Amino acid sequence: MRLYLFGAFFLFSLVLTSQEKYPQDVFQSPLEIPLVLAGTFGELRSNHFHSGIDIKTQRRQGLPILAIADGTVTRIKISHWGYGKAMYVAHPNGYTSVYAHLQKFSPEIEAYIKKIQYKKQSYEVEVFPDYGELKVLKGNTIAYSGNTGGSSGPHLHFEIRSSVTEKPTNPLLYGYDIRDATNPTLLGLFGYPLSDDAFVNQSGKKIQLNFTKQTDGTFLADKVTAIGTIGFGFNGFDRQDMAANKNGVYSVTQTVNGKVYSAYDFETFSFTETRYINTLIDYAHFGKFRQRIQKCFKEPYNRLNIYKTLHNNGKIEVKGGLSYNVELVVSDIKGNDIKIVIPVEGKKLSTKIKKNNKITDDFILADKPNNFDLGAAKVYFPANTFYKDFYIDLQKGTDTIKIHDNSVAAHRNFTISFDATKYSSAEKKQLFIARLDERMQPRHAKTYKRDGSFTTRTRTLGTYTLAKDTVAPTIKSRNFKEKQWLSNYSYLSLEISDDLSGINSYSATINGDWILMEYEPKTRTITYNFDDKILDKTQCNLKVVVTDNVGNSSTFESTFFRK
Repeated sequence: MRLYLFGAFFLFSLVLTSQEKYPQDVFQSPLEIPLVLAGTFGELRSNHFHSGIDIKTQRRQGLPILAIADGTVTRIKISHWGYGKAMYVAHPNGYTSVYAHLQKFSPEIEAYIKKIQYKKQSYEVEVFPDYGELKVLKGNTIAYSGNTGGSSGPHLHFEIRSSVTEKPTNPLLYGYDIRDATNPTLLGLFGYPLSDDAFVNQSGKKIQLNFTKQTDGTFLADKVTAIGTIGFGFNGFDRQDMAANKNGVYSVTQTVNGKVYSAYDFETFSFTETRYINTLIDYAHFGKFRQRIQKCFKEPYNRLNIYKTLHNNGKIEVKGGLSYNVELVVSDIKGNDIKIVIPVEGKKLSTKIKKNNKITDDFILADKPNNFDLGAAKVYFPANTFYKDFYIDLQKGTDTIKIHDNSVAAHRNFTISFDATKYSSAEKKQLFIARLDERMQPRHAKTYKRDGSFTTRTRTLGTYTLAKDTVAPTIKSRNFKEKQWLSNYSYLSLEISDDLSGINSYSATINGDWILMEYEPKTRTITYNFDDKILDKTQCNLKVVVTDNVGNSSTFESTFFRK
């Protein structure tokens, strides 16, 4: 009990100290409804940490988004994916607030950005208004909540960053109150033999550990027998009250016989290091099972600065004849936590599961550039593409090549170059580099074509080939018919789709004048708002042109009437 109280006090002190660094009761809520979270800061996402909190908007769009303090808009970015419609507001106290996945902006800002979109004739824009050009006042509506970009449902993605360093910090450290009396949930516990002579429960490979929940709420693992340098990891999640979402935890502390061996939290991080999430988690396990195990030890190639305390990088040197009491405390930002007790006995037993070091014909030196000729294509890995040296599984082919699998993370882009000299000029236009997914279906990879060489840059290992797309995109009207009167309509909507290489571009005109169509890839729709401009003719001739990623193009034309 004494050790558990120490761990709980340590975590509470970390949270309290973090909160004291940031202004309290200065920023107001960005929404007028109670704050319920769909995602937490630092949550483990694909190749990055979540840089804000996701606030539920009651499954609705169009809720007013409020400026959390006086400030000025310093950046507006609109994109099909990612943050969708996003706004950045700088505040005089040195912080910048970020609001993303917006439906639209307030009238003044909406007019400002649409003027730029029409000038550039592009839906996707990024602008940096002059300081003070677009001022906002605390509590005023600056936008409306939506579901644009990579959002999987209506919500507000909200961040607070340093205006100087651009580092995001956990918004819940600024005094926002989220109802939360719920402890994190433990899903799995794992032991890792880390040295060549190490074993955990007679295994030279990672092994899952059994545990049971005790009457006092703690989790007790079955006794572990081990020898050599070992480490532990877990997978789990946290929930806030009033929400069923499986969110990320705030902090993790590992003690060994009462001494803190590792402690990290998600107070802040740098965007320049966020991809090193792939060194915090067991990436090979994630690639196979889509489960993220957080390691309680730090790998030598892990450059994250989230650690508050490290002793021996969180690794435990187990010697024969000695016993070790390992405790993990996993906490949310409110201090709700779970404790996991792992009794370890130093004992060398016969090996039942041997290390499985697969040896192939090709070996990667991570700190050196690596070139490989795979027949149909050449692959170039710049220095430090990977985190560590390893045997890579490469398979040559006449039209398809294999570059290892998804058990290894690439930190940097590498280059794949296919030889396309055997194809005719007409065929080359329809070909593209494709990655074959789990069902062996081709997925378009951005392809650069030059002479007889097709090149792509990617961070995804797997199987690649050249695929051909001969079918043009489809265009269908959604809410109108040919020669229909649309005087009472507020918008036009069409559906656009492509069966293989994907949509590359689209454009639309009415009576020859370019109009802004907002593209929502998730629903495959493009939408024009009639409030954008006054149509000067009763008869309106609509023309929409959509092109896929290899240049196949379709044209849709229709006439409607409007007064």
